[in-house]
Amino acid sequence: MNREYHTWHSPSLNRQMELLIFGHAGAPVLVFPTSQGRFYQWEDFGMMSALHEHIERGWNQFYCVDSVDAESWYCRSCHPADRVIRHMQYEQYILNEVIPLINSRNDNRYLIVTGASFGAYHAVNFAFRHPGLARRVIGLSGRYDMRSFMDGYYDDNFYFNNPVDYMKNLSDPALLEKFRRELDIILVCGRDAGEETENNRYMSQILWDKGIWHALRLWDGWAHDWPWWRLQLPMYINGA
Repeated sequence: MNREYHTWHSPSLNRQMELLIFGHAGAPVLVFPTSQGRFYQWEDFGMMSALHEHIERGWNQFYCVDSVDAESWYCRSCHPADRVIRHMQYEQYILNEVIPLINSRNDNRYLIVTGASFGAYHAVNFAFRHPGLARRVIGLSGRYDMRSFMDGYYDDNFYFNNPVDYMKNLSDPALLEKFRRELDIILVCGRDAGEETENNRYMSQILWDKGIWHALRLWDGWAHDWPWWRLQLPMYINGA
């Protein structure tokens, strides 16, 4: 299995950032770690082993990025407005540094974006903000309402990074058509995961209300942990 380590000083974040690449060909997959997770997390928890066939056969090439969650959403010493601003700088890192790297290493432009738990928020938010750049998104056990991280604070920056809000109010016909034609959306979670399940159902209903086809896959039980994610992603990565 081809495995590459890359690091550079990010001008978007003004700090060193690291990532791992797995595979040599196929549709590129941008992978976000779970909350405050590192770029090597998916490898450590067996996700790359679970996807071994996809990698060896050249079906997919994985780009596992680092997080700055401890400096953004999880930075309780920061003002909530600054948490969102740091998250937006992270998005610029992905857009202006990671995506060009992916494009320089892989000429397949069918970009898949995925993540589990908090990484699912990152994946879905990124894909929803950039439909057409992201062509498929797979959210595993995610939540798509970030109000609990904001201590009651709310501003425009937060609104445009809170999927249940900006998708509910989306009305631009051209943008809606881009969602319908250019982005495959797959939301996966446990049927008995409580608030997580309800939030996925709510996100799903918002999409249906906008006429955006997608797949909501509810697994029996809780299904919020690595053993389930190792089963789920190989099933859904190249189809719903």
